[in-house]
Amino acid sequence: MDTYSLLLSLLAAFVLGMGKAGLKGMGVLIVTLMAMVHGAKSSTGIVLPLLIFADVLAVKYYNRHTRWEYLRKFLPWMIAGVLVGVFVGKDLPDLIFKKSMAVIILISVIIMFAWEHYDQKNIPNSNWFAGSMGFAAGFTTMLGNLAGAFSNIFFLAARLPKNEFIGTAAWLFFIINLFKLPFHIFVWDTVQVSSLWIDLYLFPAVALGFIVGLKVVEKFKDAQYRKFILVMTAMGALILLMR
Repeated sequence: MDTYSLLLSLLAAFVLGMGKAGLKGMGVLIVTLMAMVHGAKSSTGIVLPLLIFADVLAVKYYNRHTRWEYLRKFLPWMIAGVLVGVFVGKDLPDLIFKKSMAVIILISVIIMFAWEHYDQKNIPNSNWFAGSMGFAAGFTTMLGNLAGAFSNIFFLAARLPKNEFIGTAAWLFFIINLFKLPFHIFVWDTVQVSSLWIDLYLFPAVALGFIVGLKVVEKFKDAQYRKFILVMTAMGALILLMR
């Protein structure tokens, strides 16, 4: 990598660490920065080991806040979405891959903003809702590590407090990212020795971002935290769609 590419990659890794510390909604920015440097599809194989490293940090820190009942409801559907995404995304051209991510994000943002104004008494607490959000999250996380928008919708709808939101999401993505890893290695061939060398340069930036993110998250109240997730997701979508 040249200096410019390295700096963008370090910035993406730093933001990734902040996101795993609890500053949700910045996944689109990470994907955008990494895609600019490494290509839309190739970047997924670089980002995945960084995500797993950050997931370990998040699980260790937020484990006591995990709501396992929501995890059990959401995770099986997410795994199904990953399996479909493996075969749909395997031979997609890079341009179509990128445009697909942009459309997915735009739809996600619209749903999230609409959900905040939905009658809270009518929030679905049913299998179809968990199933649809879980499947969409699994499909999008395989295509571009973009599951955050759909999982955010589910956890926002469940009205989880800030720490429970982060703790449950931490375990969810730790499990699902480990599940994705063999597909990236053996099917898509996006995790390679060369990509792991790049990750070695970026791991310290992830750790630093996680530490900074923890300090910032502490300052948010629950209502402020919900608004932050929505705004950051919308900003990320605009960045990708305007490229």
